[in-house]
Amino acid sequence: MEKNSGIYIAGHKGMVGSAIVRKLQQEGFSNLILRSSRELDLTDQKQVINFFEEKKPEYVFLAAATVGGIQANNTYRAQFLYENLMIQNNVIHQSYVNGVKKLMFLASSCIYPKMAPQPIKESYLLEGPFEPTNEPYAIAKIAGVKMCENYNRQYGCNFISVMPTNLYGPNDNYDLETSHVLPALLRKFHEAKIKGLEYVEVWGTGIPRREFLHVDDLAEACFHLMETYHGNVSVNVGTGQDITIKELVEIIKKIVNYEGEIIWNSDKPDGTPRKLLDVTLIHSLGWKYKIPLEKGIKDFYKNKFQD
Repeated sequence: MEKNSGIYIAGHKGMVGSAIVRKLQQEGFSNLILRSSRELDLTDQKQVINFFEEKKPEYVFLAAATVGGIQANNTYRAQFLYENLMIQNNVIHQSYVNGVKKLMFLASSCIYPKMAPQPIKESYLLEGPFEPTNEPYAIAKIAGVKMCENYNRQYGCNFISVMPTNLYGPNDNYDLETSHVLPALLRKFHEAKIKGLEYVEVWGTGIPRREFLHVDDLAEACFHLMETYHGNVSVNVGTGQDITIKELVEIIKKIVNYEGEIIWNSDKPDGTPRKLLDVTLIHSLGWKYKIPLEKGIKDFYKNKFQD
């Protein structure tokens, strides 16, 4: 990518898209093409066609998606499937039609099989059943990965995809019905502290293990891969380290300085037992994460709730 290349970041107001914008600006890229969902509805084929014909972006980061945690994935099943398929179909196809030089599609590690061997290699995709609460979202994201792969094969495109692990950081979603586990826990513990509550209820047993990556580290990885990687393998992006949800809760409790009790509601779903990515490939491509989890959460909490 040249410093003056026209680069379209789809979903630039979200957590991932905004981190990619920050990274590109830090690197001196100035011709960034940005549209909010109000300005451009990516589920509307005609709007997307007109946008690509008018702006002719040279590079595309496809970070726009309808996302959420366990509850949202399980509640808005049809919506997550439809909207993500439409966004991907429109943006990927118009990138091909309009001669985009390179596209990056942001998938998700939650599309791997529920009981995949650990750590999860890129080759494990489609080798087992999904986590049931997550199936519609997973199917949509797999379709996006396969679109990139097969547009490369049939049309000679240069479309790549990445599989980020669980993310956290600036511009995350804190809605308790639709957010992921880490920001939801931060909000719960912060509000419990402010209100002087005697306990915090946490879903599940605390036994499942999760890997967490700061979104600024993901943006670094995306930039690195966009500059250097060409291939049909969807690249895992993570830390290669995981912790139990119980350990995460204890870290958050300490950072927030909450002194009450923790009650585990084991009637609520745990989700996938473990989800640790094998990051051998991306390490071989010259990238490793930099931000330790506890430091990242401390900074995240300070910037969101204490400034």
